[in-house]
Amino acid sequence: MRPLLNLIWVLFGGFWLFLEYMVVGLIACIPIVTIPVAVACWRIGGYVLWPFGRVVVHKPGAGAGSVLMNIVWFFIAGIWLAIGHLVTALVMTVTIIGIPLALANLKLIPVTCFPFGKMVVSVEEARWRGYTPVGAVSV
Repeated sequence: MRPLLNLIWVLFGGFWLFLEYMVVGLIACIPIVTIPVAVACWRIGGYVLWPFGRVVVHKPGAGAGSVLMNIVWFFIAGIWLAIGHLVTALVMTVTIIGIPLALANLKLIPVTCFPFGKMVVSVEEARWRGYTPVGAVSV
């Protein structure tokens, strides 16, 4: 079921969201100081391209640096990417098949706004290690 959901996701908005993350990551590379923002953007972009079957969990040992980078991220990229998710979710609700995808899109917003101190793992690994998903798609 996960590959089918991922395929539908990619066809009906996931690819465009992925491209948005890649472009924002390239823009974040312009000032050298924000290269960590670009790396996080590309990491989350890979998750946004194929989200079902993977979850976002808190990274063990993430500290004050993650909080500081989340603040920088929110103003440089997070708010703009979250708006992209909202618009895509709104468009997806036009069809019945798009409603679950729109809900998944809305669940990605907390990760989009504050990605530092988090990591993407498979659903099986999260269960095995006892991680709790953080506002992410978990099917």
